[in-house]
Amino acid sequence: MDTLGTLAKFHQEGSAQIHPVILSGGAGTRLWPLSRASYPKQLLKLASERTMLQDTAVRGLSDVGFAAPLVVCNEDHRFLVDDQLQQIGIKPQAILLEPLARNTGPAIAVAALWLLASDPDALMLVQPSDHVIASPADFHSAVMRGLGAAQAGRLVTFGVKPSRADTGYGYIQSGEPVEGVEGVFSVDRFVEKPDYDTAQRFVDSGTFFWNSGIFLLSARAYIGELSRINPAMLSACKTSTRGFTMNSPA
Repeated sequence: MDTLGTLAKFHQEGSAQIHPVILSGGAGTRLWPLSRASYPKQLLKLASERTMLQDTAVRGLSDVGFAAPLVVCNEDHRFLVDDQLQQIGIKPQAILLEPLARNTGPAIAVAALWLLASDPDALMLVQPSDHVIASPADFHSAVMRGLGAAQAGRLVTFGVKPSRADTGYGYIQSGEPVEGVEGVFSVDRFVEKPDYDTAQRFVDSGTFFWNSGIFLLSARAYIGELSRINPAMLSACKTSTRGFTMNSPA
């Protein structure tokens, strides 16, 4: 069975639902003035006939066993995001709005809290909205490899084999294989944007990967880890989500 069929079968058999969570809060400052605060790069057509946000949403279509996407974005972009998704016929579960950007950790936490209100076994496929992925089939294959680990409560991150020493990326050093889960490794450490010589050593070692910023994780496991390592952040996120409704955007 191919990867798409396997993912669809995974969903049909009643396993935990995979919920694509699209993070669209960035301002795209490195592409200024093409990308700017009022119209960031994820809303632009840079790599295909669709915008980067639309390409991200299309990679998680329901025919591979995914739920409708959940989008986290800047409050100022709410109608732009909704309009772009409507253009490609995708209705998100919801669009969660950030009055102020608070980076990735809180955005994932708020999405997890929203999902747990209706699906205590939810798996989150967290993706930035501005990545170019040339082969959706390879992407789905990687997701399939990480499913077992995510279902077991591990927080799965996806690394990209580096093609060069690049100081613009964070790096992940892989550790020992995870027992019983083929193609999945423990993480020894994360290194954020090293200098060039260090990056070259990482590439030469063969044990480092670029940090894609894409994650597959149980919403419940993520909230559990956050309560352990940063309870203040979790408390703030819970406060900010009081009064959430389960309605999709109008």
